[in-house]
Amino acid sequence: MAQQLKIAHLDETAVAKVRALEEETGKHIMAFESGPPFAELSAELLQKVQLLEKELGVVLLVYED
Repeated sequence: MAQQLKIAHLDETAVAKVRALEEETGKHIMAFESGPPFAELSAELLQKVQLLEKELGVVLLVYED
């Protein structure tokens, strides 16, 4: 399975560097770091997650603790 990512926690110096690069490129940049693995779900729980995704119009990611 592909590596899981979460939004990175950056200090003020790192944030300033990302913002400077955004300014230079004229693009939005998001920083990610390694995250927890996805949860293994039973067919029943997966169906519940998928139904809620459809109801809310979103993508839900379920991670292990």
